[in-house]
Amino acid sequence: MENRPLEYDYTIAKLWMFMTIVLGIVGMLIGVILAWELAFPSVNLIAGEGLAEFTNFSRLRPLHTDAVIFGFTVSGIMATWFYVGQRVLKVSMAESKFLMVTAKLQFALYLLAVVAIVGSLLLGITTSKEYAEFEWPIDILIVVIWVLFGIQIFGLIGIRREKSLYISVWYYIATFLGIAMLYLFNNMEVPTALVSGAGAWYHSVSMYAGTNDALVQWWYGHNAVAFGFTVPIVAMIYYFLPKESGQAVYSYKLSLLAFWGLMFVYLWAGGHHLLFSTVPDWMQTMGSVFSVVLILPSWGSAINMLLTMKGEWNQVATNPLIKFMVLASTFYMFSTLEGPIQAIKSVNALAHFTDWIVGHVHDGVLGWVSFMIIAALLHMAPRVYKREIYSKSLMNTQFWIQTLGVVLYFTSMWIAGITQGMMWRAHDEFGNLAYSFIDTVTVLHPYYTIRAVGGTLYFLGMFMWAWNMYKTATAGRRVEESELQSASPMAA
Repeated sequence: MENRPLEYDYTIAKLWMFMTIVLGIVGMLIGVILAWELAFPSVNLIAGEGLAEFTNFSRLRPLHTDAVIFGFTVSGIMATWFYVGQRVLKVSMAESKFLMVTAKLQFALYLLAVVAIVGSLLLGITTSKEYAEFEWPIDILIVVIWVLFGIQIFGLIGIRREKSLYISVWYYIATFLGIAMLYLFNNMEVPTALVSGAGAWYHSVSMYAGTNDALVQWWYGHNAVAFGFTVPIVAMIYYFLPKESGQAVYSYKLSLLAFWGLMFVYLWAGGHHLLFSTVPDWMQTMGSVFSVVLILPSWGSAINMLLTMKGEWNQVATNPLIKFMVLASTFYMFSTLEGPIQAIKSVNALAHFTDWIVGHVHDGVLGWVSFMIIAALLHMAPRVYKREIYSKSLMNTQFWIQTLGVVLYFTSMWIAGITQGMMWRAHDEFGNLAYSFIDTVTVLHPYYTIRAVGGTLYFLGMFMWAWNMYKTATAGRRVEESELQSASPMAA
């Protein structure tokens, strides 16, 4: 009997790749519009008086954050899972009709959720909880989608041929379990009409109130970053960096140590969002302490990634994807040092509510999360479509434009944020505030403009990425996988 190599089925992966690109562009576009609106508020009127209600900051801001978190990032997680999962578990999706049907159902329900979310947020229908704005019917739909994702993960694991679970699979499992727990507890709500007999059928009220609501919200909010922006992205780089570079992971033991450190420490750091609030002081201190301790597992993963390139740094000059992944790891280190620094009470007294926080979030999201998802899909494209990457020079150009965009973005926000904090705290000789609020707005205008320029450059790079992916799928030179470099991340 002929021993033929396993043929993987990328039908579902292709669907999620498409969604990642589309929602990435949409999410970044809305972000760019918001950035220009902050610098020049009259931008909101370009669409006309009739549409201004739907394009103002308060309507677009949650749509931007949710499109990037639950659209671009979650779609990237799904796309990479349906690729990585098959390959490290040595099993094809086509081998299970049940998994194929449930995967297609999951994607269809996801499309329905996207329509419902966009429509409701543009109409101003929201719970007003950050990163958890959806009303209860959409929450139920999201829970069903996430349960179906769990079926895909554990279903593939159940029929695998590879006995060992590569570290990336550990991180995908943690992503599923972590977000499931966070989403369920934070979004516990009761339909208003059910308890009061009044109000719209879709409206709901949280089961928490006051300080308890704040505690649960920021336990959720911070750990949404953990299990949405960190854990699955680490899963990606542990697979794609060794594959692309031809190098085995530097230390498998370090990857496990960092995994368990991340799982334990991250969950307790959310209290740093509530410093100087009515939350008990010991909880604030615990949030600060665990945030600083978080540097260890975070840097453990980042250093492991960078040391994987030991002796092969010449690839950074020749391979655009290695550039993306190495810089993503570097941004991960910066972001996971900056965050704990901001969680120290004395620093937070200056930084809280300022644009320095915005800069921190975006050097993580744009430099770490987005760069890694972009690199992952560019690595996948030749193997999924059996075609060579359309243009490596376009990849290089995209890298430098987006890198410039990120640097302009976070440096302008660092300067703006620290300036804000200093001006808010300044007093004259009589103890009165030295500056009015509008004084700070005036001083920050140039930095807001620089941020908008940086965001626009990054958005331009997203179009370059989309074009390269499209041309690769349709016009790239046909290749077989044997022609592509295919190192084993499961080597020593």
